[in-house]
Amino acid sequence: MEKKNKSGFVTLVGRPNVGKSTLMNHLIGQKIAITSNKPQTTRNRIQTVYTCDQGQIVFVDTPGIHKAKNKLGEYMVSAAERTFSEVDVILWLVEPTTFIGAGERHIAKLLNQTKTPVLLIINKIDTVKKEEVAKAIEAYRSVCDFADIIPASALRGQNLSDIIDTIFKYLPYGPSYYDEDTVTDQPMRQIAAELIREKALRCLEEEIPHGIAVSIEKMTERKGGGIMDIEATIICERDSHKGIIIGKGGAMLRRIGSQARREIENMLEEKVNLQLWVKVKKDWRDSDFMIKNFGYDKKDI
Repeated sequence: MEKKNKSGFVTLVGRPNVGKSTLMNHLIGQKIAITSNKPQTTRNRIQTVYTCDQGQIVFVDTPGIHKAKNKLGEYMVSAAERTFSEVDVILWLVEPTTFIGAGERHIAKLLNQTKTPVLLIINKIDTVKKEEVAKAIEAYRSVCDFADIIPASALRGQNLSDIIDTIFKYLPYGPSYYDEDTVTDQPMRQIAAELIREKALRCLEEEIPHGIAVSIEKMTERKGGGIMDIEATIICERDSHKGIIIGKGGAMLRRIGSQARREIENMLEEKVNLQLWVKVKKDWRDSDFMIKNFGYDKKDI
């Protein structure tokens, strides 16, 4: 008798910086979503695909839900909220604390309005004692009705197989959406842009990163193969930011470029010649045209 597989869509939601992208990267086993210790790193919904004997899970990683301060912020929040009704399972990632702030209560309110099964993932359990985890579970039980609750550590890889098994429990039977060797449906240009932005986020001062975008101007393979030429522009909002991104004698830009080049080479499995420029486009985050121009299209959410 032929074994029936399950397949479906799963979204990860949570406040900025709770570890959503880190969890997805560890579940998939490859680096797809960019990660940094600064909030609002993920701007687009990123689809990654997990295929195993049980079936296939398509993960949709969303921007963190937060109080929007500008049009880009509004776009990011609506992208996350729209996802709830389009998936089979929702993973809500939280930190192991009994304090449930206004941000978490806002998410709980949204989740209580959906019929989709919600799995609560208490992340970062490696940072607290077991009793604290138990208290956190009780606190969250009082604000939302969960299908299941799983304590885990994305960074340490703790209980990740439990998360996968529990997701499959709630997925419908059906054929795979992607070939089994597919890991993401993101175009390579977009992943390259995101990796460059990640390196900029990690290297730069606290006040700059939210105001940067990366535009890939050119991405072509040389004749004969083996080397990918990439030209990219880091867009910032102020002239003073441009100076900081470039750095003294171009040192900061070189640092960002060499770190990004290594990551992109690992992803493409070939040599990369990366050239970076920096341009100022004032207030791009409040311009519908520019948001669209940098790949954040409102029609896609």
